[in-house]
Amino acid sequence: MNQASAYPWREAGATPFISIKNVTKRFGNFTAVDDISLDIYKGELFGLLGGSGCGKTTLLRMLAGFETPTTGSISIDGADMTDVPPYERPVNMMFQSYALFPHMSVEKNIAYGLKRDGVKGAEVKERVADMLSMVELGDFGKRKPRQLSGGQRQRVALARALVKRPKVLLLDEPLAALDKRLREQTQFELMNIQDRTGVTFVVVTHDQEEAMTLSTRIAVMDAGKFMQIGEPADIYENPATRYIANFIGSANLIPVTVIDRQQDKLRLQHESSDTVFEAISDQPAAVGDNTTLALRPEKILIDKSPLPDCDNNVQGTVKEIAYLGKISTYRVVTAFGETLEVTAPNQVRTSGAGHRIEWDDQVYLGWSSYSAILLSS
Repeated sequence: MNQASAYPWREAGATPFISIKNVTKRFGNFTAVDDISLDIYKGELFGLLGGSGCGKTTLLRMLAGFETPTTGSISIDGADMTDVPPYERPVNMMFQSYALFPHMSVEKNIAYGLKRDGVKGAEVKERVADMLSMVELGDFGKRKPRQLSGGQRQRVALARALVKRPKVLLLDEPLAALDKRLREQTQFELMNIQDRTGVTFVVVTHDQEEAMTLSTRIAVMDAGKFMQIGEPADIYENPATRYIANFIGSANLIPVTVIDRQQDKLRLQHESSDTVFEAISDQPAAVGDNTTLALRPEKILIDKSPLPDCDNNVQGTVKEIAYLGKISTYRVVTAFGETLEVTAPNQVRTSGAGHRIEWDDQVYLGWSSYSAILLSS
């Protein structure tokens, strides 16, 4: 995004570019989207994240004009779009299937929308050439879609969507058809293209890592409602609920009771043992409250030796190991009865057992009081 307005949602009084107010969408007795409100700002790459059936695609279709809200309103750039048909909206949509015309060349696929709008030949040629250059397909204009790779077809679909210069581009699972390596590469290409064009992108995805990588902000949806809206780091580091903590990444959830509080410093006792933890949190938990301590696996240190520099220390036995190349994941049954998942980078190349942690090893786990998350619900 352009540096001058990199974080408009942080600015008091900033004017939203897309405004969704109290929108509900029902299909018969089923409520797909349930009284949601959201402001998206110009130039954002905004992510709608959730599992199947959560309502994210229905919301995207209402932004596109393919569905009409049962109640509520949608405005774009200050204009009410609630009842405006799709072809009159300053919006274009890139579908998951790409929907390229197989009998047309890449150039003709990209030019199709312009010609339908009555744009003249010279301008069509110039704008198509600009788009082909932007998506780095300048030498592929004469090819048919079947002659392209999946990643190249994805870029053709993106060029076709952008060539009409929409104010908003809606993307429905745009990278789902790509393999993992190509998907990761294309995420950065997509971000670069969005930054260069300045078009506001709204991306629907079920992939948490994809949403975290792409998005300036994310709205996590479940059962037609927004569970949390925020920047990726805020949602990951400060999940509002147990659902968010589990849905965005992985989290160890430990049931605890607050036994002491001094400002933001808390002492927490495990609900069924004498184990006590320390945490720093501004959550409004009082002494005697039952709550949940959440720990991200990568925040926990694991070693065969004690970890005296950590605020929290527990012992346990390694019961499962998953070697994933750059990291290893350990499932450790602790002395207080909970199984904690721990991830650690494989920083040293080893060919033998040596100092490596193995199944059934007795290990020490440690973490900072700042790493623990206290969940309100």
